Amino acid sequence: MKRHGARSLLLILSTISYLLVGAAVFDALESERESTRKTVLEQKMKEIRDKYAFTEGDFQQIERVVVQSEPHRAGRQWKFAGSFYFAISVITTIGYGHTVPCTDAGKAFCMIYAVLGIPLTLVMFQSLGERMNTLVRSLLRHAKRLLGLREVEVSMCNMVLVGLLFCSSTLCVGAAAFSHLEGWTFFHAFYYCFITLTTIGLGDLVALQEGDALQRRAPYVTFCFMYILVGLTVIGAVLNLVVLRFLTVSAAETRAEEREQRRAEREKEGAPGNTVAASTTDTAPGRGGGGLRSAPSRGHPFGCHSNPIFYNSISYRVEQIATSSSAFGRGGGGGAGGLYLGKRGRYTRRKSL
Repeated sequence: MKRHGARSLLLILSTISYLLVGAAVFDALESERESTRKTVLEQKMKEIRDKYAFTEGDFQQIERVVVQSEPHRAGRQWKFAGSFYFAISVITTIGYGHTVPCTDAGKAFCMIYAVLGIPLTLVMFQSLGERMNTLVRSLLRHAKRLLGLREVEVSMCNMVLVGLLFCSSTLCVGAAAFSHLEGWTFFHAFYYCFITLTTIGLGDLVALQEGDALQRRAPYVTFCFMYILVGLTVIGAVLNLVVLRFLTVSAAETRAEEREQRRAEREKEGAPGNTVAASTTDTAPGRGGGGLRSAPSRGHPFGCHSNPIFYNSISYRVEQIATSSSAFGRGGGGGAGGLYLGKRGRYTRRKSL
């Protein structure tokens, strides 16, 4: 458990450090650019107000109209194609933010839909990823046999390399397609594919938002939907190999540590009982013969043991105890070995229950 706790603490510190480094890098890269753009936009806004003699209220109204009309450039967003696009972005947790429900009923249904749809989608991608990894492992094994390699077993390193190759290929194919269909540069298209398939979904670049594409370009809409689903399956397969394998190993180590701790606790609890049982029995043979002889306790007036562990440590127990300790002393010279119970059968014995 101590090792598991140290690992968790190390992961927390690593994540916090990673966040601090990322914040510092983004600050250095984007802060100055943001200030410059803000200054340029304020200057343009002043020029427009002066040119058309807009009041402050009129200009704010124009701003609101422009912002609210932005999502409608791709056509009507809440017809079936647009709604399907939105549903994909919800259950896959991409969440571009280009379209949002406006009615209270739509917002309520969105929450319920996400609660049920997100776990279902995660399980589906997990299952598809496992099937894909099984298929890839089988193909690699057959390929090694065809190449005549002596070692045909597929290692974890082989699977990770193939998974990374599939991810890179998926991103490059998508970048080439979207750079042609959307008119983006290859880098911007690659950035869009990466942000989409990792479900970050910043929303600065969103496909199907130009020229009423949702209603007029059905083949492109179909390609976009299929690319998102297939790409997420590939990413899910790689995560199944790397992340879930790490989680499985961590959980197995945790269970092993818990079993070891329980075993140590049982041994610690059982040690005193074993000591008492060993001290109250004598396995050495007596003068007249060998056998199991009970050693009377010094503290008890009748010579019997008061601890119940004593009675569980021998195969026979005395039902009646002699009122005098001399009965035990006369048993050494008898011809019969074992537990001496006195003369004339006054004391009986029976098996322990």
